[in-house]
Amino acid sequence: MDSNPLAEVFGYPINNNSNLAETHRRNRICPFHNKVASCTKNSAKNPLGVCSIFHESKPVITCPIRFTENWDFMIHSSEFFFEKEAKWTSLREVRLNDKYGKVAGNIDYVLVSYDDSGHITDFGAIEIQAVYISGNITEPFEQYMKNREENLTFSWEKSPRPDYLSSSRKRLAPQLIYKGGILKHWNKKQVVVLQKSFFNTLPELPTVDDPKSADIMWLIYDMENNAKEKLFELKLKEKVFTEFTPALNKITTPEPGEISEFLGKLQRKLDEILPQISPDAPILTDEKLT
Repeated sequence: MDSNPLAEVFGYPINNNSNLAETHRRNRICPFHNKVASCTKNSAKNPLGVCSIFHESKPVITCPIRFTENWDFMIHSSEFFFEKEAKWTSLREVRLNDKYGKVAGNIDYVLVSYDDSGHITDFGAIEIQAVYISGNITEPFEQYMKNREENLTFSWEKSPRPDYLSSSRKRLAPQLIYKGGILKHWNKKQVVVLQKSFFNTLPELPTVDDPKSADIMWLIYDMENNAKEKLFELKLKEKVFTEFTPALNKITTPEPGEISEFLGKLQRKLDEILPQISPDAPILTDEKLT
């Protein structure tokens, strides 16, 4: 049995039994600036109110809304996009089309600066990436919600795990290719918001020293335990500045292993079916493969 996989439910650790925490759970309220007051993760009617799960005893963010705590990423992004004295605001879920009108995707947040007449003078795009989960989180969530007092601590067989590889290949990389490619063509800056544990699974990105020459700022956050308040707090850990093309190439280009390992795998598979092969059939050899 694994330990309890639930780090935060409807914004609060499950060992936080304060009136405020219980009010959020009972009413399915999101404290992190969702589009509406209620949590809408997976379903508006029956939301899966898990903000983060435990992995190796540390909380891992699984809901992108969790990153909106205190709007810190907005402040940090505005400092990258605009001059200090700029007036700016945010627009949420902005659709981005390509030249032919096909949808490239929705940008999570667009920050726009504007002049005294309310005309846009500049903008920058923000993408927030939580991690996919491998395994089932619905069942432990439902067990906890049925009887929260008795299930403050519990174990769970085959607890879900963060799937960092799928999160980068199926989500982050395509976003950079399609949406990011359009923004780069327009010479507009981008911010990518990630948790430190996710960022650490990416290949080492080539960085630039001067933020003004960067196309992308990677905002790296992590969760810190406030034991006194029984809360996890989001804290900025690092800002990483990169150019668009070198960073994209690094993320999307695999690092090849040794061909001998792959050849060994082929040989083992061949050995499994050799008894079924006619004695007259040609057999692959290393010499024929080179």
